[in-house]
Amino acid sequence: MISRLRQLRDVYAAKLRAEIAIQFAYRGAILIWLIGLVLLPVVYLVVWTTVAASTGAGGVAGYRAADFAAYFAILMVVNQLTFTWHFGFFQWRVQHGYFSPLLLRPVHRIHNDVAENLTFKLLTLTVVLPTAVLLLVAFDAAFTPSPWQVLAFVPALLLAITLRFIVEWTLALAAFWVTRVMAINDAYFVLTLFLSGQIAPLDLLPGPVQAVATALPFRWMVAFPVELLIGRLQPQDALVGLAVQAAWIGVGAIVLRAVW
Repeated sequence: MISRLRQLRDVYAAKLRAEIAIQFAYRGAILIWLIGLVLLPVVYLVVWTTVAASTGAGGVAGYRAADFAAYFAILMVVNQLTFTWHFGFFQWRVQHGYFSPLLLRPVHRIHNDVAENLTFKLLTLTVVLPTAVLLLVAFDAAFTPSPWQVLAFVPALLLAITLRFIVEWTLALAAFWVTRVMAINDAYFVLTLFLSGQIAPLDLLPGPVQAVATALPFRWMVAFPVELLIGRLQPQDALVGLAVQAAWIGVGAIVLRAVW
């Protein structure tokens, strides 16, 4: 067991060094990804703060303009840290033979993509995090989390990262079973936008949609850590949410293993 862990440590160390060099070699690609990661939350932030400010009640479904600012600024960071892209390129990798060399390695192929994903997150976080802080200040966000919310946010975020990666890597494996997966990927992307709280807080959606988002993994991949940090949840809600995240990770790991 110890030797196995050491092997994985060495694999990740080598892969992270290689990926950093690759990412810096394709700086233009990183910039394009960054624009997408930053631009969409900013657009939604401007839209919803404008809507909240224009209503006579001063807010929408309990969200004032300052609440929307906090929500979408934190969402930008959470989405960046949970975001993956492998399901969008897996078909291309399989059909063009780029996945074949990974099958010869003595460790599971998922570790290659985990290391690749972590490297991207570390590099882009240096831009996304200051941007989020700037948005919090510029839009006068209502953001005063209590200590317990900050502490609970850490495991919630880590579990969200793990859950989203497992779900989307399992989805990527559809490339082994069908010849064209773009329709599946597009449908999943649209569902994720709505049901994970990226377009709007889930509280603003119809009740049946909220129920679907809560029953499926979508809320727990993105919206839950955001709701926790901005103070929309009580301690018992946080405990339930962490348990649900852990349960979905267990289910996802079983499904991933079966599909693989």
